[in-house]
Amino acid sequence: MTLAPGLRAQLTVMVEVDDTASKIGSGDVPVLATPRLLALAEQATVRAAFDHLKPGETSVGTRVELEHLAATPVGAEVEIGAELTAVDGRRLVFGFHARDAHAVIARGTIERVVVDRDRFMARVTR
Repeated sequence: MTLAPGLRAQLTVMVEVDDTASKIGSGDVPVLATPRLLALAEQATVRAAFDHLKPGETSVGTRVELEHLAATPVGAEVEIGAELTAVDGRRLVFGFHARDAHAVIARGTIERVVVDRDRFMARVTR
């Protein structure tokens, strides 16, 4: 399989108390936290590329641009979609959006780089 623009993934989650800004510490209101939203968007990008990587490869996030447009309360369902929009060598660019029942709540781009998992981990210093 090949990494090419057009690859897509989607996931749906229900906002739980553990997903909120007040629980995560990124704010003091009980709505979907921006860091949690970003993690979900990254999860969608990983899912979109996963089956198209060679054995031993993975992708790592390198750049994010996110607009969090609307608050989403606990109990609401959020759908996150990601699409690979550009491939430049090992660099992958994804567009993403998130929506609840009422509106688009977020959109942005995430860049990832394809790496050899073992070589990448060998370079990680502790």
